Amino acid sequence: MRFAIVESGGKQYRAIEGRTIEVDRLPLETGKKFDIERVLLMADGDDVLVGTPTVDGIEVKVTVADHIRGPKIDRFKYRPKKRIRVRGGHRQHYTLLKVDFIGKPGEERKVEEPVVEKEVEAEVVVEETPTAEKKPKAAKPAKAEKEAAKPSAKKASATTKSSSKKTDKK
Repeated sequence: MRFAIVESGGKQYRAIEGRTIEVDRLPLETGKKFDIERVLLMADGDDVLVGTPTVDGIEVKVTVADHIRGPKIDRFKYRPKKRIRVRGGHRQHYTLLKVDFIGKPGEERKVEEPVVEKEVEAEVVVEETPTAEKKPKAAKPAKAEKEAAKPSAKKASATTKSSSKKTDKK
């Protein structure tokens, strides 16, 4: 896998052949091809070329795939007791660049497609084993029976409290 560290808009990006990178907005139309001049490093397996500050003789060919906007960032200033509430937001503009080729000018090589791991769906086979017939579960006591038992317990506790109060007064 061949990759390069390139500079665009004062920021550095890792460009991998066959993939896209998201850079700050460029004034180019969708579908236009161009070269990135500032290549700071290029690596191909164990071979690494490091520039001082740039690598000479290496070009990175890219195609403008799309112009997109990043996620919205909300900003809210609040100062209590002063009635200051300021709400604002921002969405950064980006350009998607598809990296077509990294290498020396005139070099002919096939661009390797990035390896994408596919999920293998495993078939689950469930064998039914013969089991004894299940017995029906016993019916649960009705709610009415439970509720009938609870008030009588409350009444009994209420009478004991009242009788204990009478004994304390004497």
